[in-house]
Amino acid sequence: MWGQRLFAGTAVAESVSFPGLVQMDEDTHYNKVEDVVGSHVEDAVTFWAQNVSRNKDIMKIGCSLSEVCPHANSVFGNLDPKKIYGGLFSEDKCWYRCKVLKTISDDKCLVRYIDYGNTEILNRSDIVEIPPELQFSSIAKKYRLWGLQIPSGQEVTQFDQGRTFLGSLIFEKEIKMRIKATYQDGTVIAQAEYGTVDIGEEVAKKGFAEKCRLTSGIDASEAKKPDPNQLALRSLKNPIPLWGRRSNQSTFSRPKGHFNGRLTLDVKYETNAGNHVTFPKESLAAGDFNLGSNVSLAKIKQDQKLIEENEKLKTEKEVLLENYKALELKVEQTAQELQQEKTATMDLTKHLESTLKTCVGTRLKNLAAKVELLKEIRHINISIRFGNDLSDAMQVLDEGSFTTLASLSELEKIWAEYNVAQEKIQTCPNENEGNILIAERNEVQQKLFVAVDVFILEVDELPLDKRLKTLQDLATSLESVYGKAKEGTNSEEILRKFYDWQCTKREEFASIRSETEASLQHLVAWFQNSQKVFDLSLDEPLTSEDMIGNIDEILEKTESCVCKELELSLIEQGVVDKEIILSTYSQVLQRIHSEEKFIATMLSKYKDSVEFKKQIIDCLNKSPSVDYLLSIKKTLKGLKAQLRWKLVEKSNLEESDDHDGTEIEKIKQEITQLRSSVFQEIYHEREEYEKLNSLTQKWFPELPLLYPEIGLLKYMNSGGLLTMSLERDLLDTEPMKELSSKRPLVCSEVNGQPVLLKGYSVDVDTEGRVIQRAASYHRACGYAKEEESGLLPLIFLFMCKSDPVAYLMVPYYPKANLSAVQASMPLTSEEALKVMKGVARGLHTLHSANIIHGSLHQNNVFALNREQGIVGDFDFTKSESQRASVNMMVGGLSLLSPELKIGKPPSASSDLYAYGCLLLWDDNVKSLLCSLIYFRSSMTAEQVLNAECFLLPKGKTIPNTEKEIEYTQHNKEDESKIESLDRYKEKARNGEANP
Repeated sequence: MWGQRLFAGTAVAESVSFPGLVQMDEDTHYNKVEDVVGSHVEDAVTFWAQNVSRNKDIMKIGCSLSEVCPHANSVFGNLDPKKIYGGLFSEDKCWYRCKVLKTISDDKCLVRYIDYGNTEILNRSDIVEIPPELQFSSIAKKYRLWGLQIPSGQEVTQFDQGRTFLGSLIFEKEIKMRIKATYQDGTVIAQAEYGTVDIGEEVAKKGFAEKCRLTSGIDASEAKKPDPNQLALRSLKNPIPLWGRRSNQSTFSRPKGHFNGRLTLDVKYETNAGNHVTFPKESLAAGDFNLGSNVSLAKIKQDQKLIEENEKLKTEKEVLLENYKALELKVEQTAQELQQEKTATMDLTKHLESTLKTCVGTRLKNLAAKVELLKEIRHINISIRFGNDLSDAMQVLDEGSFTTLASLSELEKIWAEYNVAQEKIQTCPNENEGNILIAERNEVQQKLFVAVDVFILEVDELPLDKRLKTLQDLATSLESVYGKAKEGTNSEEILRKFYDWQCTKREEFASIRSETEASLQHLVAWFQNSQKVFDLSLDEPLTSEDMIGNIDEILEKTESCVCKELELSLIEQGVVDKEIILSTYSQVLQRIHSEEKFIATMLSKYKDSVEFKKQIIDCLNKSPSVDYLLSIKKTLKGLKAQLRWKLVEKSNLEESDDHDGTEIEKIKQEITQLRSSVFQEIYHEREEYEKLNSLTQKWFPELPLLYPEIGLLKYMNSGGLLTMSLERDLLDTEPMKELSSKRPLVCSEVNGQPVLLKGYSVDVDTEGRVIQRAASYHRACGYAKEEESGLLPLIFLFMCKSDPVAYLMVPYYPKANLSAVQASMPLTSEEALKVMKGVARGLHTLHSANIIHGSLHQNNVFALNREQGIVGDFDFTKSESQRASVNMMVGGLSLLSPELKIGKPPSASSDLYAYGCLLLWDDNVKSLLCSLIYFRSSMTAEQVLNAECFLLPKGKTIPNTEKEIEYTQHNKEDESKIESLDRYKEKARNGEANP
């Protein structure tokens, strides 16, 4: 906004007289109109303003100063009051042009910001030299209201109120200034208008200023004018107006009357007339009585009295002489002032006589400009001012509202009964009692099926998606206008109050608009009638007085109506109006959200109903069959038998002395094919278990009760991890090496995916814990995809029947662990951030399930396709503490956190320590590393996942120099943290890191 930054400066009080008045060139400047915006107020009649046309200049100056001043030299030595400097304004710390008014001390100066008008005391260090191209005249001018002055002896409170009142009329408002005269110091005397409001008249009405006439001439007034630097300095120290502190008000005020001649005291002869023959007072005081016998003591006392009276008369004479000189000077000043006023009045009369000739043209030109503006405003939609958008929104809500549905209430009632029946079946331990509950459930299920069918048909007839989009668009459009709504309760009183307010506003606006149109039509009619009067080609007789009428009254009426409509259209709404609109907006938004919630509930019920109908339609009044799962188990059993037989056949051939190599190779191929078929059936078995598990969870809780032989309950308790017992020979024909090596057995592809079998030694005590840990891990994955969980998924868990060995089947990613990738082709910074974001997601998944990894290192972190990071190789045979006992190293730095080294148990914080160490290859994440190492106790994996380096991925684009500059400009705290990190790394390599 215009002048917004520097309005806070202090005001500099001016003298009540008009010093240094310079007559304007009446043909070029007098009554010239300038459009300005107020930037600073000094008192009730004096202010600074900027010409509207200089807006771009102010922006250019600001840009130039912001580039030049921070690198410019500070001033030193004597400062030139005529020179322009750059000053750092204390409130917004921005640079502005200024002039030095006075040097306060060696390090402080009083300056005026010449483009705004306010003053401030600055340190020399905040004043700099600026180049010659910025050494041009000021943007702001000093204006004084024509014909007004501050009343003599005005109180401080009234002075402040006057300044505030003038600021409310002109500050940051576009006003018209009719120039009358200019002082020698550049102060412009002008008449100020804001629309139809005469600002000077308003100030005078409030009693903050009084009418005056121009004072004495240039020389006399300049002699009386106080030093503006002193005034500015004093106004900074004490805001009391200067005229309230003068000891002699008459010195700066016009005398009350005139003298008819000189004073009666004759200065020329006063010395002789007032003298007496006297003796020195000192000699009389000494008591010299040797004057002869004729001198009596009475005579001496009489002479001493005369001497004292003579001294008194001398003093009175001096006082009268000084008063005489002062009165004489006042008479001369008054005569000069009267002469100036007479001259100014004559000039003004001549000017008014000349300008009256163009008065109508000027008024019509101004009126045309206002009408043009009014046209533009009428083309703009101002319905928001009267809340038309809110009333339209309420109409939309009322017309197509979905607030209730007959079938929905009935559906919810039956669905509640159905859920109760399902819960009873789920908790029933007895099959006979379960059959009774299933029969009861089926009856409710039949009713629910009918209710669902009716509900689906009714919802299909409703345009819910279209209505939901309408509500969303309506809420978005209202929020873009009114912003965030405040919370409140539904109230019909608010809506009633809004409708009453809107009706009143519309009537008021319609009345003003009709008056405007009627006055403009009257003006148009006047022009049409005038055309007839001045048309010499018309022969019919016309009377000029009847045809033309009073144009002054017509113009006055038209200007008043146009200004009223402009004011109503442009002036910002009051506090009461805003409160009514915002309260109504809150009510409308609540209704929108309420209906959106209702529609969302219906759509959710609709989705559940469609799924229910789809699943139940084939199993109405009966439970799903498990025959397909049993057939898979039967097929799998047969394949296992064939595989065992082939393994025995192969062993016999190998033990025979005359075995045929071709026959053995053929059998090996058959074994490989059978083993692949076994795993294919195991996959089919898992898929069927997942299907039955879903049906049990949602629709048929009786399945584990009706078919205990399929082991569905065991599958559900294991978190969906299929666990089965197999002979070790069925997994691999090669003999196992020592289990301590945990050598993975690479199997052929299963369902097109390479897999690994990892063997772990278990016993009777650890087998249950392995199954429990694997189930918790699998449950944490939640059947999510790898990129969503950040964990290596578990496919199967096999327990050997004859050997104390457990096998885990997991996806196989050759040479994808972080150690192998960094050794062959290290990740770039962009790739590293993508990979480590996935690792952070994996830790977040584990920690959310209260699982501590305990041994995160470069060999169990995988970089899939060099962009997706997952956490794998989780040893389920060990506890958290056992996993954390392995001290892994990366880049010479131990991944074991300090607290683990002193015997504390592993935690999420120790996982994050290892994660931070794995990040050390990338310099762009040092800020995150500092937090991971120094503030681990308050960090979580979720906070790491939301770190800035992950939220702002870097693409391989042209380098952005601005970002590079911003990145390199670390603050002192960041630099300190980076240095501490480097020292910590060095100590860690030397084994000196402390907890």
